[in-house]
Amino acid sequence: MDLVSKTQDVTTVKEAFIPPAASQIRQRGLREELLEKALYNTISQQVDEEFNPGPPPAEFISTTREDFKVPGFQSVPPSPSKEHDYKSEQAISFWSENHEKVQRVTAVKTRDTPFKRNSLFSTPIGQRLDDPVL
Repeated sequence: MDLVSKTQDVTTVKEAFIPPAASQIRQRGLREELLEKALYNTISQQVDEEFNPGPPPAEFISTTREDFKVPGFQSVPPSPSKEHDYKSEQAISFWSENHEKVQRVTAVKTRDTPFKRNSLFSTPIGQRLDDPVL
């Protein structure tokens, strides 16, 4: 007798019992199954809409229309202080006014056009003796 051995889980009834095979005959009609699936889908959609409502409708009102379109307001643009030629003049921006304060920018040769091409990168050092930046 082996006292350490495990007992087997198989009994005579478990060994002899064969579960019945599923019947190949349809127990419910195809239409009934489709109607049940459709009913489950509609109910699940209704429950989902009830517990997870969509976002509220967005209000598409621009700041201009909301804040600046006051009845009776007349917009009067200021008169120019001098004549400007947009084709030949350099545009004034934050960078054009503060180009001296910006770090890692190449030397500016002309004050009116600070962002034009600069040939200092490709000019040999021997030919740049007239450069006041060095």
